Order: sequence, then C-alpha cells, then structure tokens
Amino acid sequence: MKKYLAFFRLRFSMGLQYRAAALAGMATQFFWGTMEILMFRAFYRADPAAFPMTLEATCAYVWLQQAFLTLFAAWLMEGEIFDSIINGNIAYELCRPVNIYNMWFSRSIAARFSRAMLRCMPVLLLAVVLPAPYGLMAPADGAAFFLFILSMLLGAGVAVSFCMLVYMTCFFTISSMGLRIVMTSLVEFFSGGIIPLPFLPDGIRKVFEALPFASMQNVPLRIYSGNLQGDEMLKALSLQVFWLCILILIGKLLDALAMKKITVQGG
Repeated sequence: MKKYLAFFRLRFSMGLQYRAAALAGMATQFFWGTMEILMFRAFYRADPAAFPMTLEATCAYVWLQQAFLTLFAAWLMEGEIFDSIINGNIAYELCRPVNIYNMWFSRSIAARFSRAMLRCMPVLLLAVVLPAPYGLMAPADGAAFFLFILSMLLGAGVAVSFCMLVYMTCFFTISSMGLRIVMTSLVEFFSGGIIPLPFLPDGIRKVFEALPFASMQNVPLRIYSGNLQGDEMLKALSLQVFWLCILILIGKLLDALAMKKITVQGG
C-alpha cells in the first residue's frame, strides 16, 4: 500500500507544478460556465415551470461542474499510459514489483485531484459573489454538504475506474484513438456533462441514471443543488458504490488477462 501512496504523492506534486495551464483552465471554465448559464436563462425565461430544476439549482450545477471538471472529465486520460502500451515502454513498468492496475489507478486519481485543487477555488469564489440566481448557492445544510463531498469522491473513483477499463482494453487493440473517442463521447452525454440528466424525458432519464456514467458527476452535483434528496439520494449513492466496485473488478480481470498475453517486441 505504501508504494501506491508514494505514486499518488509523486503524481500529485507533479500536477501542482502546472500553474500556467491551471490559470488558462480557470479562465476557460469560468467563461464557459457563464455562457452555459446565459443559455439556460434564455430557456427559463420562456417557461420556468417546464424545467425539473430551478434556475438557481441549475446554475449551481453548472458552476460545480466547471470547478471540478478535472475530477470527472472522461477525456482527461493519461497520455503517458497509452504511449507506454503502444511503444513498448510498458516493459519498464513490468520490471517494478508493483501491480500495473493499482499503480495507474493511484497516478490517475492523483493527477485529477491535483488539477482540481489548482482550479476549483478561483472558479468557486467568483461564482459565490455573483448575484442570485446566477451564482453558486449554499447547500441546504451541513449533512447535504457532507454527502456532496462523499459523492464527489465516489464519482471521481468511478470516473477513474472507467478510464482504467479503457487503458486495459488498449492492450488488445492496435490503436487506442478510436476507442478513446467513442468512450469520451459516450461518457460526456450519459453522465450529464452536456445536459443535466433531470432535463431528459423520464423514460430515458431512468435508464441513464442506472448506468455507471450517471454515478460520475451527475450524482454529486444534483445532491449539492438539492435536486436529489431522501430515498432517491440514498439510492444514487448506493449505485455509486456498486458501480465503483464492479468497474474495479472488471478492470482487475482485464489486467490479469492482459498480463498473461502481453508481448513486447524489440530490444
């Protein structure tokens, strides 16, 4: 366990060094969030009663989504991992007395948390000072905030465990590009990254909420905004734990299968 914590610390420290990229990301995410909110405002002005979330809750959803984008973004995968599989540098990783899956998981989660730590506070502070209903509202109470944090950690774990499936699948393909494009597009739509899931028709929404993608950003953002409460919230949290365990189990199985069949050519 200590060696994987060491990988986590090293990757976390490395991620904190990219301050210029973080500043660019802050500006991009703030202005993107502003454009999204202006778009939603236009729809709400037409018929506010037609939407399942209040404008204030929707604005909170958007600001939190932008502030913690690097925790849940499906496209945020480690290019070094793909390169090591393709060019054969995975051989150096195999020489280490570590499990490949555990090492990559700890590195991936550390990279996401370090980037989120650099970017989230300025975006959140700017969102807080905006006038209602366009700013970031406070959570309903302390319990809601605690469950939001818990759900956010689970959501980040689900996102990383899903990306681990993509990494492991690349051992069985010639090129990872097609797989990455397809998976990224699926996750962005099914997780509520493009349209919050409550805005979808009830029949489609119920199916989407049962999929692992909804256990990423959809659940924590809706808990904070107050859209998920009571039994629905407990069910969503249970699904997060369920999908986290299932995705890790599948990833471990793929890892074991890949390690038996891996071939590195060259010298």
